Amino acid sequence: MKHLLDSNTLIEAKNRYYGMTICPGYWSWLIHQHQAMEIASIVQVRDELSKGNDELTHWAKENADIFDAANDANTQAAFASIASKIAEQIPLMKPGAVEDFLGGADPWLIAKAMTTGAVVVTQEAYNPAVRRKFTIPNVCEAFGVPYMNTFELLNKLEARFVMRA
Repeated sequence: MKHLLDSNTLIEAKNRYYGMTICPGYWSWLIHQHQAMEIASIVQVRDELSKGNDELTHWAKENADIFDAANDANTQAAFASIASKIAEQIPLMKPGAVEDFLGGADPWLIAKAMTTGAVVVTQEAYNPAVRRKFTIPNVCEAFGVPYMNTFELLNKLEARFVMRA
């Protein structure tokens, strides 16, 4: 895989611009791009999506092969280095920010990208001044991990959703 999807890329697509009944081509495109080894995500993202009870939850369960394991030794070592660096930021952040970040899928997603050379795809924006929570772009910047948003990914992979008469 060359691109790893954060849960917010899927949630926002479903809730806003690529609703599953409005633009089924987007969801088919994701599956096609996974088969072409361009995109994937991780089990922790699938687990976040599985907490719901909507069409995205069902889609994630039906397409479980898109979500790769992140429990290999290299990813665990990368996660440990992320956790260590994040812990150094405790005095600068809102109380609970470290625990919230380390308890979710985001550090695992970044760790998997670190070990595979993948680009993280997220709708979060880089903002070095944020102190209320850790964001994927901020952590990616700290570790030299490339990231982009959904629309940059769509352009890069030349996605086309064409309506046929």
